[in-house]
Amino acid sequence: MREVLLLCWRDTSHPLGGGSERYLEEVGAALAARGARVTLRTASYRGAPRSEFRNGMRISRGGGRFTVYPWALLAIAGARWGIGPLRGSKPDVIIDTQNGVPFFARLVASAPVVLLVHHCHREQWPVAGRLLARLGWWIESWLSPRLHRHDQYLTVSLPSADELISLGVAPARIAVARAGADAPPPSVPPGTPATRAGDPTITVLSRLVPHKQIEDALVVVARLRATIPGLRLDVIGDGWWQPRLRREVAALGIEDAVVFHGHVDEETKHRLLARSWLHVMPSRKEGWGLAVIEAAQHGVPTIGYLSSRGLTDSIIDGVTGRLVTDRGELVEVARELLDADVERALLGEKARARVAEFSWQQCASSVETVLEAVARGEHRSGIIVPGPAASPLPDARTA
Repeated sequence: MREVLLLCWRDTSHPLGGGSERYLEEVGAALAARGARVTLRTASYRGAPRSEFRNGMRISRGGGRFTVYPWALLAIAGARWGIGPLRGSKPDVIIDTQNGVPFFARLVASAPVVLLVHHCHREQWPVAGRLLARLGWWIESWLSPRLHRHDQYLTVSLPSADELISLGVAPARIAVARAGADAPPPSVPPGTPATRAGDPTITVLSRLVPHKQIEDALVVVARLRATIPGLRLDVIGDGWWQPRLRREVAALGIEDAVVFHGHVDEETKHRLLARSWLHVMPSRKEGWGLAVIEAAQHGVPTIGYLSSRGLTDSIIDGVTGRLVTDRGELVEVARELLDADVERALLGEKARARVAEFSWQQCASSVETVLEAVARGEHRSGIIVPGPAASPLPDARTA
């Protein structure tokens, strides 16, 4: 692979950057380390340079929350004429990240396009308002699948692949490359009984936005603190929904039991996870759930919602964590696991053992396999594991 252009609405240094941005940058950094020229085109934000090099990649920024899309298209078009911020760029393949809305790079690019979709956003669009929600879902569910009907799709989990199939995307064009996970910093001891907090501690590791439903974790603490003395909640992460969550904490009367740590560095994040007894991920929708794997690195099991789809891939129910159907069950399963030291530890250790299956190097190799095939005019499908043939995906329309 000689050159790759990555398109994403944010990068990991953006105040609202999260797991999907991490996925793309880890892949980009690995491709750069293998000799490819990698450029990431993304949105600008206050204090960010227009261009910088990081982890072997060039990061080019322009536009904001909505204007990042047209500015990226203009930059791609300008590069074909030797002008603009991407001048000199001649990618073999473009990865167009569809976070609800794609960049529509295929309209102006001469290179083949791979559409990266972490998950579909049907459940998340309503927060954008009635009009934008209808428009966004129409683009995501109707326009994009038709516009990209000949393009390669890339996603991160089998449930997300199933969602794409339900929108009419052919299984033969959907490749699955599961996310990896970095090892915790050497300075942080892995989670053991010796690192656990003295008091029962639940952790939420997440961006603070509405669809993550952190309110449900607050309800868990409010309902259980009377019967589980000393119960506390560590909220790791930041986002524009934090003021609303703080008001909810006050309304529930649990200010002394909840700590908002905000955006923290890797060492602090892993120290907090190593202290945790239980990780809760009450998100309405996930493509995969990188936080599940990061908690598992410390032997901490996760409780999440079955309806989130992606967590059914990152959590093996009853083996590495628990999947529940609603808030009431979330509260009861949290109570059960906080009181059952042996069961909680067993789930955590099985989760830790499963982490060995996932690495960013393997993820990048899987994505590279897809990109090389696309550059040759071929498609890939199924779970991509470098070496052996991929497992085919069923066609939901004929199953």
